[in-house]
Amino acid sequence: MQLPTLASGFLALAALAHAAQLSQITNFGANPSGAKMYLYVPDKLAANPPIVVAIHYCTGTAQAYFTGTPYARLADTHGFIVIYPESPYSGGCWDVSSPASLTHNGGGNSNAIANMVQWTLSQPHYAADPSRVFAVGTSSGAMMTNVLAATYPALFRAGSAYAGVPAGCFSTGTEAGWNSTCANGRSVATQDAWAATARAMGPAGYAGPRPRMRVSHGSADDVIYPQNFNETLKQWAGVFGYAYGAPREALAGVPRAGWTTHVYGENLVGVYGAGVTHDIPIDGAADMEWFGITGGGGAVTTTTRVASSTLVTLTTTTRTSSAAAVTTTAPALGGCAAARWAQCGGIGFGGCKTCVAPYTCKFSNDWYSQCL
Repeated sequence: MQLPTLASGFLALAALAHAAQLSQITNFGANPSGAKMYLYVPDKLAANPPIVVAIHYCTGTAQAYFTGTPYARLADTHGFIVIYPESPYSGGCWDVSSPASLTHNGGGNSNAIANMVQWTLSQPHYAADPSRVFAVGTSSGAMMTNVLAATYPALFRAGSAYAGVPAGCFSTGTEAGWNSTCANGRSVATQDAWAATARAMGPAGYAGPRPRMRVSHGSADDVIYPQNFNETLKQWAGVFGYAYGAPREALAGVPRAGWTTHVYGENLVGVYGAGVTHDIPIDGAADMEWFGITGGGGAVTTTTRVASSTLVTLTTTTRTSSAAAVTTTAPALGGCAAARWAQCGGIGFGGCKTCVAPYTCKFSNDWYSQCL
């Protein structure tokens, strides 16, 4: 066996020293919520590279999502930049529940992540493409992906949400309250109601384009119940003008056996995995295609077509949630008023039933009413 020469050893060390690393950025702009920003820039950066915002799950960190998902490796291959935000809260969940985060430029976590993107776009040595900014996340990160698509529609071109809930569904009026009604799939509304919720979270009077959405969920998810798959599709179907109950086609075995992809059009697909739990696999290759970084700019690859029909019928009443141990922070009783987006009614609800002005308590279903 030939031993490496001294010169080759120095070259190897030099290569390691210059290898791309995950770096924290501390001066990315206004950040009242205290979220952290980590950045991955590959050694071989494409000209005018895209930006992918990769958002971790509850109990996660930027480092965990960096090492446990394929986006950094895909960045090495395709030359895009990855932003890994990190939640400032002890449980690692994102604020997808307070008025600050559910409002455009409201100062919450969503605002901080938008500022991370703007900072990256402002760096002349990256020359990143502002028309190719994407968001992807798992669980709490998927919830934030939907929130970002609603609150900053002009900033993001597309999103991919794994095991999340509709934007605004998790509202509690607090930064870190757990919304069991939403998580357990009991926040059921019409597509028009969900679309109105998403639109109300964005800039006032916004009439421009909105991010194309890819929504993935598993049928055996007992943390974020699978009814949220349908509710999220309702929301974006309403935003884009599709009929929720009538996707254009359903593709059996796409992206793999046991999964079905429901295609509404170029702006929305839903990917449903039979028997898949909350530990949902990430399909980085499909995300790259959806974002237009590879393939035909977002086309859905088809293998087996089946007749288009209403979406999957979901049975969730027999499931028990492993999130039941999480304590819901309830508003104080007596003379209180719930904030915008907060729950204000429903079977078993014991919190504030009056909304702060000028919002009123809007009935969605027997389980959930919300201040809108």
